[in-house]
Amino acid sequence: MASSASASAAAAAAAAAATGNCLKPKFPISTSSSSLDLGSISSSKPFKRPNRKPNISCSLQTPSILHLPKQSPAYPPSATRTTKHPKNTSTTEKTQSQQWNPFQRAAAMAFDVVENALVSNERQYPLPKTADPRVQISGNFAPVSEQPVKHRLPVTGTIPECIQGVYIRNGANPLHEPVAGHHFFDGDGMVHAVKFKNGSASYACRFTETNRLVQELALGRPVFPKAIGELHGHSGIARLLLFYARGLFGLVDPSHGTGVANAGLVYFNGHLLAMSEDDLPYHVRITQSGDLKTVGRYDFDGQLKSTMIAHPKVDPETGEFFALSYDVIQKPYLKYFHFSPDGKKSPDVEIPVDGPTMMHDFAITEKFVVIPDQQVVFKLPEMIHGGSPVVYDKNKMSRFGILDKNATDASGIRWIEVPDCFCFHLWNAWEEPETDEVVVIGSCMTPPDSIFNECDESLKSVLSEIILNIKTGKSTRRPIISESEQVNLEAGMVNRNLLGRKTRFAYLALAEPWPKVSGFAKVDLSTGEVKKYIYGDQKYGGEPLFFPRNPNSEKEDDGYILAFVHNEKTWNSELQIVNAMNLQPEATVKLPSRVPYGFHGTFISSKDLEKQA
Repeated sequence: MASSASASAAAAAAAAAATGNCLKPKFPISTSSSSLDLGSISSSKPFKRPNRKPNISCSLQTPSILHLPKQSPAYPPSATRTTKHPKNTSTTEKTQSQQWNPFQRAAAMAFDVVENALVSNERQYPLPKTADPRVQISGNFAPVSEQPVKHRLPVTGTIPECIQGVYIRNGANPLHEPVAGHHFFDGDGMVHAVKFKNGSASYACRFTETNRLVQELALGRPVFPKAIGELHGHSGIARLLLFYARGLFGLVDPSHGTGVANAGLVYFNGHLLAMSEDDLPYHVRITQSGDLKTVGRYDFDGQLKSTMIAHPKVDPETGEFFALSYDVIQKPYLKYFHFSPDGKKSPDVEIPVDGPTMMHDFAITEKFVVIPDQQVVFKLPEMIHGGSPVVYDKNKMSRFGILDKNATDASGIRWIEVPDCFCFHLWNAWEEPETDEVVVIGSCMTPPDSIFNECDESLKSVLSEIILNIKTGKSTRRPIISESEQVNLEAGMVNRNLLGRKTRFAYLALAEPWPKVSGFAKVDLSTGEVKKYIYGDQKYGGEPLFFPRNPNSEKEDDGYILAFVHNEKTWNSELQIVNAMNLQPEATVKLPSRVPYGFHGTFISSKDLEKQA
């Protein structure tokens, strides 16, 4: 899974047109009691959990309230942060009061009255489970405080000698307690990093300093709209209008982005990029000590003018970087572009689609990009009728577009229909030249919009092989795993040294019991054979990362699986390292603080760390 906040980004973009420089007034902070552990920024003290394990049920579909110590509404700055934040609340209030002219003060007070009335009205009605923070951020989905780097962590077993560098994983970690609806995907981005050097390991986690987070940190409360949790029906429209009005009066500044950067991570041309598809990526730097430092919003030296999805692809042979950008408000709704290995951008290629479509992922082969145009779409007018702007359009035919990687326009795109197909993630694709076919490997999800909208039907995520015949324009789709062994498989990867080439194995999260991840599966894509690795009793994790032992190895599975794992019995977290060939554990790194369940990660070698921009 990953964040999808494009509706919010588009609305904020409209507000940005009438917004001047950011003047940050201090809005009144709600004093309502908190039932959730909220993330905080801390320069010296790590988050401390209660001595007694909370009585919780960790599930996005089962309501559960997590009682942990309350956080201060204003947080001290991190020792490594690039943005200077107020050191205490009173100083913040005084500074912002001086910036505030009487007209702005009056406007802010009026907007606060409107927001309080809006929240009061919303609380008269039950929230759906997909927007209820007591469900969405309960258990180990709840946020944590920042953790400054901790060295020489306890290790059981032996860390393989070839693992030198840093494993990093992104996730959603709301800084403030939600005042209304909240979906897990709405949280602020936090990156967790484990650095390896000569058999030793360190750990740190830090918020990515997005424009949104910096402003809400200074304000001491959430003010930016939450695309999935809040933008439903008439109240969602009201929240967008309220945000627009605050922007007009210079009380918030959306002109430098509204994204949360909580989904994907990619290392390209000396830059580690944290991404969500509602904004430009953010450049995050790994320090020599293993800590994390946000450099800033990254536009590829002024070349990128639009948002970028959270799953770009780096071709392992050429070093080129491929990406998409979609817009939910105006045409062009979809654009394709790529960068040379040294970071030079191609012109945008406008991809013809009928309307705004969720384009969370795509695939590459040696010659082509494979672009899914599926049935989950954005229909903002649905909010007028009281619904969600994220809609499953049953009347739309799903299709995949095949386009030459170096195309300068979309005239050569070949669309091939694939009925009733929605793949949130695509794991790989390759060409079969002898048969004029492109093979796509992805997890087909039903119901397609169940992550975003509450439904009675149980979610299924079926690993599938989709064959697109370029010559005939026909397609076939089949489950890779036999029906008797069928399990939900979501979040994972193939050996990235073979991305875009034919692969035998995929390493995917065992998303059971949904939405927890009890282990990972090594799937033989040619035979459907499944080998499972289970993390342990009451232990759950997330996306498995495949680390190749030797890039030149003749064996595709010669490497290791790295995954963050949380023990719901002891309330401790660890990093497990598993031999990918025989699925035997190699080492376990005990972590100094809890690591919430999150999204996607990557690995940066020690050599690449030395080349950081």
